[in-house]
Amino acid sequence: MAAANLNTIRATIEQLLATELALAPAYPVVFNNVPYAPTPNSTWVQCQLNFGNNNYLTMGGTTGSSNSIIGIILVNIFTPKGAGAGANFTIGKRVRDVYNRSKVSGVIFDAPTGPEVMAPPSPEGYFQTQVRLTFETFEDL
Repeated sequence: MAAANLNTIRATIEQLLATELALAPAYPVVFNNVPYAPTPNSTWVQCQLNFGNNNYLTMGGTTGSSNSIIGIILVNIFTPKGAGAGANFTIGKRVRDVYNRSKVSGVIFDAPTGPEVMAPPSPEGYFQTQVRLTFETFEDL
């Protein structure tokens, strides 16, 4: 087999979130390296995916061996400033439920952390929380 296709893994992770947040009430979702200019006083979600640690699972060379690929998903939730935390935490619960200890297309998701209040928010002018979780997948070379 060949090395894992990181774009396939990325697409799996992003599609789960995009599908959930397209349901009513729907919210815009922004992914890595995609331009977005939020409307003032709007609600929106930013998903950042990072591939991190990799581990040998079996010894060997470029064939006949296995590796694990571990990454982190950061989901930032932005709601209008001064409106309380309720809407933000409701979206956070939806994000948690999408991934929480599930396995989709060979990607295994851990239990999420958050939503954790982020201060100061970035960009300014919003109330921001963040849901974080790690994922793992395997490749056979």
